[in-house]
Amino acid sequence: MNYPPPLQAVVDELGRFPGVGPKSAQRIAFWLMRQPNEDVARLAESLGDMKSKLAFCERCCNIAEAGGLCPICADDRRDQTTICVVESPPDVLAVERSGAFHGTYHVLHGLLNPLEGVTPDRLRIQELIHRLNGPVKEVILCFNSNLEGDATAMYLSRLLQVPGLIVSQPASGLPVGGDLEFADDLTLGRAIDGRRILAD
Repeated sequence: MNYPPPLQAVVDELGRFPGVGPKSAQRIAFWLMRQPNEDVARLAESLGDMKSKLAFCERCCNIAEAGGLCPICADDRRDQTTICVVESPPDVLAVERSGAFHGTYHVLHGLLNPLEGVTPDRLRIQELIHRLNGPVKEVILCFNSNLEGDATAMYLSRLLQVPGLIVSQPASGLPVGGDLEFADDLTLGRAIDGRRILAD
């Protein structure tokens, strides 16, 4: 049995979400069908607002209001000499919660994963290199402790061999295979404070 085309279209679109398989897409679509029209309309409006009013920061590639800088890049009190490089915007929030970092960020929007087709040109690496023309003295590579995170850190540590630039990584204490987003604030803060310098 085939679903009516409007319902199947919603199932197909939901199935494109990360971590949402066909069964989950069907459950969400049927759940939406049972909701009042105004609730579904509010969801659709909020999605439209997100796409029209938000973009990526012109400097660090974090989430920002369209056509501008994110609040962290716009804050003159932040240490402009240190950049913490992370995989995604939720990682920025995780490091901020630790209270241990007062510099700026750079969001790559992914990690190297050749098997999935994620190569250096698909990440925001050129934007990071461009930022090194400024007052930057240290780059902290703060990725999840897994194969993709380690590969990205190794690649960037070799790419960022610039005279006078320190390339470091958070100290041990973060669980191997764990996500930064779910690390407790104290552990992540201590890992940032005790970061180690990467060298060939």
